[in-house]
Amino acid sequence: MSLLQIRDLTVRIGDTLVLDRISLQVAPGEILALTGESGSGKSMTALAVMQLLPQGAGISGEITLSGEKLTGMDEAALCRLRGRDIGMVFQEPMTALNPVQTIGAQVAESIRLHEGTGPAEAARRAAHLLDRVGLPAEKFPLTRYPHELSGGQRQRVVIAMAIALRPKLLIADEPTTALDVTTQAQILDLLKGLAREYDTGLIMITHDLAVVSQIADRIAVMKDGQIVETAPTPQLLAERKHPYTRMLFAASAHRVSLPDVPPGPPLLRISEVSRSYAGARQGLFARAAPTRAVRNVSLDIRRGERVGLVGESGCGKSTLTRAILGLDRVDSGTITLDGTPVLHDGRPDRAIRRRLQVVFQDPFGSFNPRHTVGRLITEPCFLQETQMSAARRREATAAALTDVGLQPGDAERYIHEFSGGQRQRIAIARALILRPDLIIFDEAVSALDVSVRARILDLLADLCRTYELTWLFISHDLSVVRTVADRVLVMQAGEIVEQGPTETVFRNPSHSCTKELLAAAPVLNLPPAESELRV
Repeated sequence: MSLLQIRDLTVRIGDTLVLDRISLQVAPGEILALTGESGSGKSMTALAVMQLLPQGAGISGEITLSGEKLTGMDEAALCRLRGRDIGMVFQEPMTALNPVQTIGAQVAESIRLHEGTGPAEAARRAAHLLDRVGLPAEKFPLTRYPHELSGGQRQRVVIAMAIALRPKLLIADEPTTALDVTTQAQILDLLKGLAREYDTGLIMITHDLAVVSQIADRIAVMKDGQIVETAPTPQLLAERKHPYTRMLFAASAHRVSLPDVPPGPPLLRISEVSRSYAGARQGLFARAAPTRAVRNVSLDIRRGERVGLVGESGCGKSTLTRAILGLDRVDSGTITLDGTPVLHDGRPDRAIRRRLQVVFQDPFGSFNPRHTVGRLITEPCFLQETQMSAARRREATAAALTDVGLQPGDAERYIHEFSGGQRQRIAIARALILRPDLIIFDEAVSALDVSVRARILDLLADLCRTYELTWLFISHDLSVVRTVADRVLVMQAGEIVEQGPTETVFRNPSHSCTKELLAAAPVLNLPPAESELRV
């Protein structure tokens, strides 16, 4: 018997066909994975099930939950149903949580609204739910606010809110995209356990095919608003009948070829660097105990070398990155680029900053939406002592856009007019325009579809051959680090606990932290498809 039944669901927004005759079903306790590229209709399908489509959207077809028809249901009835019968875990927990309410109040809210429970009983149940998702009250009191938690902990709060009333159906939209591999593994185990324990149907929306292969009972592949292939997971992995399915899985396993690292002295040298922050006060008059974020870190990066940096959230990667860029002071130690300190009299050296660039995880958030792409790309040019002429900036912009596979005419457009992959190309163009000595990639491909990610990684490999790029690539996706790094560094509790040639570290890890990261990382093991065997 089906829990959720979708028949011939079609959604139009204006003249755009968003979903085209979608038909799906989910049984109690079943985990269905919806996968496909951005814009394929995965999230719109989830919103249609929740009846949260944009205003003015036209919908036809039928959606039923336990035999009850959702399409055409009035808003009051839908409000009673959402949270009680259908729960949703959103991709970005910080936007799903109220920053001015405690986590206890937010988990208790749905209990009070739907069941009329008193504050004390709702708080007791909220504490039990948070403990159930791995946030016990003795370590994470109900009085904490979302900003006081890590990304993985916030995601656990969102899951506690979604399962508060043991819904019949749970929809998880990219719940592990920005999490490190160990936290990701914990969240996936939690979701799978909840589906089995409560007999809850789970729709898992993700572009991570390794995750899909490990958690899903059945997979539905979406393209351009249509279901192009659906089957039980072992069958789909073995057959991959549709060309689009085969393309997705090939892109997920894509590897790039990097040029050899030229010999030479270190370009970046970090020597015995430490950085501490003031911790929480233990009492009204007690002094704040320092929290050591980075502990005596030393490393060298040669010109033309590509280095990966991995570790769990909170291990010190971001603090070290800020220190390298001259955005944060260090307590002790030195950071030099070609022998010149990054900081001069405690302040960033502008001459050094021109030789360092960064590509952030969220390109849209790192751009000013009011400026044209041409203005955004030339921002680093204003670090130069001698300013470029307008004509020279236009030439440099056109060259940078061409280098990353875009058109010079794109300089006149705005950032919202581009896809996620194109925005990341624009971020790379901005980093390249001054031909820097070192580029730091901070989770630069973690939110991209597998096919877009493959194209971006190929682009970086091509740029390496053209400009002899040197980079520090920070990522929680170990499969990406393995293909873009000549050498890998593993960080734990502010220290570099292991480093070495990438393949050596991946094949023969020596530190327990490295072994745990590799064990937690989902692996996509594909049998040869029947179509490939026939060829």
